[in-house]
Amino acid sequence: MQALDFPLDFQFKVTTLANDFTVKDANGFTVCYVRQKLFKFVEEVAVYSSESQSELLYTIKANQWIDFSAAYIFRDNTGREIGRVARKGWASLWKAHYEVYDQNQQQDFTIREGNAWVKVADALLGEIPLIGILTGYFFNPSYHVTRPDGTRIATLQKQKSFYGRKFTVTQESDFEAGEQERIVLSLMMMILLERRRG
Repeated sequence: MQALDFPLDFQFKVTTLANDFTVKDANGFTVCYVRQKLFKFVEEVAVYSSESQSELLYTIKANQWIDFSAAYIFRDNTGREIGRVARKGWASLWKAHYEVYDQNQQQDFTIREGNAWVKVADALLGEIPLIGILTGYFFNPSYHVTRPDGTRIATLQKQKSFYGRKFTVTQESDFEAGEQERIVLSLMMMILLERRRG
């Protein structure tokens, strides 16, 4: 996943039991297919080059079976660690907060939710029959990726859609070598976790 054309679209499938989605670039080309493995004590995600799942690009695996403060380690198809993302436990209960680390375990980014009230309204109204189907058109949270100095690098935004199945990633500043890969993998894992929380 080098030199991607932004914005990227994450589109979840609603016809499968698995929690999986396709990533497409600005030209509509498939960048990868993300599949969360079911019935695993330790969270595990596979990133393939396409929906055929014939070529594995990356794996993402939790470092513990309780994900409250777990770190999710990224490995390429040779098994080499290329980074990780960690949920910040209590800080993420109200407003999503994740930290992104490079292959040397040095933190280089933070992902924070833009407005926690949007997610609360989406989750509460989503439980009401009939009205719940429409919440995806009115409540669309965003998540911002920033450097330690506060520079915003990218934003993931939920798009208007039934069942909250579409998200867009926009690039807001230039990436340095290796950063694009870690950021996109971090956002993939984060959105799988956040969709499960509501």
